[in-house]
Amino acid sequence: MQNFFSGLSTRLNNVPVVRDIIKFADMRPRLAAWIVLSLGIVILLMFEARDVGLLIGQWIALIVASVLVAGLCIWIVTWEDSDEQVTDTTVTTSSEPAAAKAVEDPKTS
Repeated sequence: MQNFFSGLSTRLNNVPVVRDIIKFADMRPRLAAWIVLSLGIVILLMFEARDVGLLIGQWIALIVASVLVAGLCIWIVTWEDSDEQVTDTTVTTSSEPAAAKAVEDPKTS
């Protein structure tokens, strides 16, 4: 099964359009996730509300709101990623012992 996925990855990287999409997603993963989620939400919205009889202004408002909600979802989901990066750098850059960092109280000096 591992050979199948590695071979598939190699074949997909040889297709010009797919290679560019993969490169874009690797460079900007949050933006790519926002685009994919927005497309999915808008397609579902259009499919489910096709017979409701919305006016053009209502369609535009719903689509804009859907894209903004998708962006908010991606932003919230990536909070955990940024927390892990801050925690990792805090732990690895701390070379002084905790006792050396303690500030002396000027009243006791």
